[in-house]
Amino acid sequence: MNFNTKVIHGNQHYEQITGAVMPPIFNTSTFAQKSPGKHSGYEYSRAGNPTRQALEDCLASIENGARGLAFASGLAATDCVMKLFKSSDEIIATDDLYGGTFRMFTKLYEPLGLKFHFVDFNDTEKFKATFNENTKLVWAETPTNPLMKLVDIEKTASICKEKKVLFAVDNTFATPYLQQPLNLGADIVMHSATKYLGGHSDVIAGALVIKEQELGEKLHFLQFASGGILGPNDSYLVLRGIKTLAIRMERHCENGEKVAEYLNEHPLVKHVYFPGLQTHPNFSLAQKQMHKGFGGMVSFTFKSNKKEDAITFLENLKIFTLAESLGGVESLANHPTLMTHASIPEKRRLEQGITDDLIRLSVGIEDINDLLNDLSQAFNTLINK
Repeated sequence: MNFNTKVIHGNQHYEQITGAVMPPIFNTSTFAQKSPGKHSGYEYSRAGNPTRQALEDCLASIENGARGLAFASGLAATDCVMKLFKSSDEIIATDDLYGGTFRMFTKLYEPLGLKFHFVDFNDTEKFKATFNENTKLVWAETPTNPLMKLVDIEKTASICKEKKVLFAVDNTFATPYLQQPLNLGADIVMHSATKYLGGHSDVIAGALVIKEQELGEKLHFLQFASGGILGPNDSYLVLRGIKTLAIRMERHCENGEKVAEYLNEHPLVKHVYFPGLQTHPNFSLAQKQMHKGFGGMVSFTFKSNKKEDAITFLENLKIFTLAESLGGVESLANHPTLMTHASIPEKRRLEQGITDDLIRLSVGIEDINDLLNDLSQAFNTLINK
């Protein structure tokens, strides 16, 4: 079954009693049992709910995994993975990391005894040198948030396998439409399903897809025991969103590439971060690893290097909405240092290249001419001031 069919039919079945094509929303906390311990497969909705199960089965299908798990947020999904480890275990993560993930790692789990190393995975020797006998997990974002760096998933997976270390990939920006980390050797894929999987800015959700059943069962137990599950209504919204993932991503990629090319030629722009540009240091890897397109996320800085220019630009956008999050059908604009990455210390942000004049765009599926005109008129406010 090809991907465009999987998002609609993969691991999906019509409802047996009524024949409903879409799974009903099972708004129930508990399920009747014929005799103590003898039930239909569902007993309490924290352990399992038919609507959530339909979503989890779909997630497993589109990422080619053995088990899918749906959570109340992307951070809840990440938190579940962290619960696999104990004090003194060490984790290697990409140095350019979503602010919420960085905050969780450093503010919640470091005080509990986990040790984190933030490394540029493209520096292979440094990356390999970071491993030791306590290393238990490698955590990668690719493309990264907000600088769009890429990690060679297949190469990293090979190193992790050699070291006997678990490898998890945050696949939020690319989605399984563009890259499938489990096929390239990863053990776990994480999604903020709030973003492209849901696709309509109307739900908060997270997901894990696990390559091997045994590890999937361990993570399901942690999900059940700690309770960060996704409710049936939100499960339905994400499942509905996934139905149109392929066709939405086609337009996101098409618009994202045109916006990146426009920005790359603009006289006020200093640098554009987009893996589909030939000037991107990981362009060749992007062609190999993101084989259907390069996504809808674009970041850029100003030649003036001025924070005030970034703020003025953002305040004057009319179609791009100034808001956190990404991956919805509508275009969004974000100022990472004041918004999504404010929890990262300034010194570290600057070391990574997250400067005060950096803007991150989530390019939606509107008409491209309207989007380019909106960017143009916002730039004109800087030219005319």
